Amino acid sequence: MATRVFRDTAVGPAENMTSSVPSVRKVGGGMDLPLVAGMAAMLVFGLIMVFSASWDFALQIWDEPMRMFNRQVLWMILGVLLTYLVSRVDYHRWRSIILFAMLGTMGMLLFVLLFSDERFGAVRAFFAGSVQPSELAKLVTVIYLAVWMHSKREQLHDISWGLFPLAAILGLIGGLIYLQPDLSATATIFLLGGLLFFLAGGDWKQIVFLLIVAVVVGFLVVQVSATGRERLNSFVLGIQDPLQASYHVRRSLEAIVKGGIFGVGIGQSTTKLLGLPVPPTDSIYAVIAEELGIVGALGTIALYGIILWRGLKISQQAPDMLGSLLAGGLTFWIASEAAINMLVIVGLMPFAGNALPFISAGGSSLVTSLIAIGIILNVSRQAGETPVAESAENDEWRNYGAIFDMRRRDRRRSVSRLSRPSGRQR
Repeated sequence: MATRVFRDTAVGPAENMTSSVPSVRKVGGGMDLPLVAGMAAMLVFGLIMVFSASWDFALQIWDEPMRMFNRQVLWMILGVLLTYLVSRVDYHRWRSIILFAMLGTMGMLLFVLLFSDERFGAVRAFFAGSVQPSELAKLVTVIYLAVWMHSKREQLHDISWGLFPLAAILGLIGGLIYLQPDLSATATIFLLGGLLFFLAGGDWKQIVFLLIVAVVVGFLVVQVSATGRERLNSFVLGIQDPLQASYHVRRSLEAIVKGGIFGVGIGQSTTKLLGLPVPPTDSIYAVIAEELGIVGALGTIALYGIILWRGLKISQQAPDMLGSLLAGGLTFWIASEAAINMLVIVGLMPFAGNALPFISAGGSSLVTSLIAIGIILNVSRQAGETPVAESAENDEWRNYGAIFDMRRRDRRRSVSRLSRPSGRQR
């Protein structure tokens, strides 16, 4: 795998002694302030909603009304610290450690299956439910696939180097998560794998084949899984008649109707006290809709929209393909988790136990999501770095606009043409 090196322009000894031309010209290169501001707003809002949604739930379960809120504050402090540290580490260093991180994650998934106790019908966590390796697996899988696809970028059109190895990687990680069982996390892993394969320039035929296989396998998994069949049947009934939807969706819709346009006020939700399942975690979006109304629900979507906008912009401006894949993949991961959670609450998707990133109570989701933001911020810090000298690796950079544009203009190629963004000075 090639390394990214910025070199001074070759000059003679005498000239080199007096030359002060830097190896990299900084065009921007700072932290992405809109993303940082959006994250700060999201974290503060999340703490407020966890406090509102968790006190009665924690009182009933642990007889400690502040337990979940206090733990969320501690996890947030840890997550923010890790965000800062990761944002200072060159994202290219992930190439040397990601294999060990993947092996460690697989070890944790196996440990959970072999030694953890069952909680709520599944074996997903250890340390009394505080750590869920499946959340870490999503983050590590995105990084691993980005690094792997970057290293195999010239062979992705070859099915023996592209689709088959990708299917093996996703099958191994997804299989370990499915055994817990965690259907939603398994589906997320496959969704992210296919998305990254597309963004990396995978062949259209392979992508279509991958989608067909994913749909067929997903259908078979649902048929052999009692949980999957129940969730799918409840979803279909709920689409036909909301009164026939699952209990979770019915209570969530009740909360949304009570909230109206402007909500009943923070802390004033009654549905969270009268049977809304796990209001601090899976159902927290319903609590937001009841207490802050449609205005608050749309405002929450707007916050995720800021993260999606800035993440894709950073991906587009990344100095190389690896940075583009990392920023794009991690951004889509966060956005898809949020979209799945909110769509489930309003009955537009089968039930999935996805957390609402940065808002739902839970250390694993919060910390891993913040680490992802740290990596995206590191890509943004290097977005203005432009090598003075030409190199083969610089020619490999491409953004999403180049991928789509080249596929429209040159149908004869199976992989999108490599290019640098227009307007970028060299």
